[in-house]
Amino acid sequence: MILEYKGSSVFYTDEGQGNPVVLLHGFLENSTMWKSLVPYFVDSNRVVCIDLLGHGNTGCIGYIHSMDDMADAVKAVFDELKIKTCTLIGHSMGGYVALALAEKHPSFISGLCLMNSSALDDNAERKINRDRAIQAVKKNHKTFISMSIANLFASDNRERFSKEIEFIKQEALKMPIQGIIAALEGMKVRLNRESIFQKANFNTMMIIGRKDPVLEYNTLINLVHNSTTKIVEFPDGHMSHIENKKELTYKLLHFIEK
Repeated sequence: MILEYKGSSVFYTDEGQGNPVVLLHGFLENSTMWKSLVPYFVDSNRVVCIDLLGHGNTGCIGYIHSMDDMADAVKAVFDELKIKTCTLIGHSMGGYVALALAEKHPSFISGLCLMNSSALDDNAERKINRDRAIQAVKKNHKTFISMSIANLFASDNRERFSKEIEFIKQEALKMPIQGIIAALEGMKVRLNRESIFQKANFNTMMIIGRKDPVLEYNTLINLVHNSTTKIVEFPDGHMSHIENKKELTYKLLHFIEK
């Protein structure tokens, strides 16, 4: 389905009935990343998957898509579907968007799961790396996409999941260059939202990969040290929905049911 939004369009799917579960994909991904998980959720839930700004079938609205911009687009879908409360699950960048939404509209959130994501902002080094990434996209976005996606998997999983990696690459290659750069710019300037874990009056959970090439394990553990956030650890990389699909599905179902 398509929602007209700020002179562009936001694509989303809406399946099943029951308590709403909203799934937000990561950078260079789109709502198809949830395709193999949705059938497990729709038996007793209403499942909404949204293409974030500049990704999938959702258009761009600017040259910087901040996490707040993306959260506002998600909220527009909530309003369109008359969703008043939901369990929100965000993968990687989708987690940043979920946190922005939870900060702006906490009453809409009954549960928040960060999947291979973080509540921290970019430090100086990471901001420099974002700028380098932007230059790499401008120089050759196809090479950037190819390298970026393969590097999300634990090194010993890349050959085993070569078909899945190729599918993600092909989906990402459909993105406009503007969308890729706008997301990188938006992630670079995102706010630190770790306080949400301390003050949340809803259930929170973090999915962590011990071999995540993108996020540092100990930093994530320390992030929720003094909170009631449930921590779920898997032995692999940044792509838990592929690398640890069976175990992840079980943990997410249990979280949703709570």
